[in-house]
Amino acid sequence: MKAFCYGVWIQFLMDLRSRSLFITCYLVPLLFFFMMGSVFTSIMPEYQDTLIASMTIMSVSMGSLLGLSSSVVQIYGTTLQKTYMANSLPVYYGLMTLFVSAFFHLMIVSTLILVLSPFLFHATLPSHIGIYYFHLILFIISSLGIASVLGLFVKTQGLLTMMSQIIFLPSIILSGIMFPASMLPSFLENLGKLFPATWGYLLLTQSQGQYILILIMTLAFLICFQRMRSFYSFIK
Repeated sequence: MKAFCYGVWIQFLMDLRSRSLFITCYLVPLLFFFMMGSVFTSIMPEYQDTLIASMTIMSVSMGSLLGLSSSVVQIYGTTLQKTYMANSLPVYYGLMTLFVSAFFHLMIVSTLILVLSPFLFHATLPSHIGIYYFHLILFIISSLGIASVLGLFVKTQGLLTMMSQIIFLPSIILSGIMFPASMLPSFLENLGKLFPATWGYLLLTQSQGQYILILIMTLAFLICFQRMRSFYSFIK
């Protein structure tokens, strides 16, 4: 356990030095928060009630789908995974350290949004911070689970970028964080329910959708587990 915690700490520091992780987990989400937070609250003052949830959904979706998945494919899309077995480490070690490190990065940026929003944009704070963080953790883990599946099954960086964008862009447009999902045609509104961002937004704003996220998280973990077993069998 001590070795694993040390590995997570090293990975956390490496992620801070990684240009791609820094951009997807911190730079772009926070720039989007500063710019769009000002625009949305000026045009729609009622947006202050959902600003924190909206910006958090966008940040977590980008950090996981565009950030973690890229790091995973760099290991499991190449022969680098074999170095874990060569050093007597389980084949899932790399995925676990990347997953936990990304979780902490997304918690940090989500907390920054939560703390800064009331001061910068007079956003409404969640009535129960503890429940909010519990819901946030569910959404982060489910999003990272989807990103892990992408990183494990897509073998090239170019294809991964395309697949991640195919999931990320509809997640932002159809989830309701930019405008109410009820304004969409019924087909697109129902299509948006296929993405974790929609359920994450409902969970953070209306405390609905937790069971869907738990289901997504469970399925993602089972798929990752089976994929790890296939990697282990291949290496052996």
